[in-house]
Amino acid sequence: MSFRLLVSVAFAFAAACSSIRYDDPGRVETLTIDYGSTDLQTLSAEMVDSLIASPHLNYISKPADDKRLLVLMGGIENRTSEHIDTQGITDKIQTALLKSGKFRFTAEDAGQDEIGKQVRFQQESGRVNEETARAFGKQIGADVIVYGTLRSIEKGRGRSLESGGTKKEDVYYQFVLKLVNIDTAEVIWQDEAELRKTERTGIFGRSS
Repeated sequence: MSFRLLVSVAFAFAAACSSIRYDDPGRVETLTIDYGSTDLQTLSAEMVDSLIASPHLNYISKPADDKRLLVLMGGIENRTSEHIDTQGITDKIQTALLKSGKFRFTAEDAGQDEIGKQVRFQQESGRVNEETARAFGKQIGADVIVYGTLRSIEKGRGRSLESGGTKKEDVYYQFVLKLVNIDTAEVIWQDEAELRKTERTGIFGRSS
């Protein structure tokens, strides 16, 4: 068999093995030991369930007719060694809390920037009817702020005769979230969610 024919067969085999498909977003993902979609879903869901069920929120007085807390979603500090988009965590938590019907949210920094641009446009462009133009100074102040920290501890063991040539890696994630009363700076609610993942890589491949 000629070299050219061998190359053609190899490319044909590779093409036959390649595929793209849609998959269930909720399916457990364990391609690598790194932070992934399943970790995002698990950590977020635990915090949402805990916060919705917390009896401590009932102690915050709400003189207005709408008894839902007005929440400012703060940031999540990434103290892991990985590049993790923590905005994905806050977005998922905020979405679930809104769907619960028990919370309202005020716009965060990005939203405030967009609001500022639009108010200035309505006030200064001359294109908007003065009677309907929005103005600064009418926003409702948030009752509480939610923020947190994501940490990780990583350990590993290289290949050796004792381990049978198997390399082992272990990563532990701790996610702490707090809800604080803006008036009093009192921590009304706090919880933590934990994950631990282990990966073993043998001579012939990886196993979780």
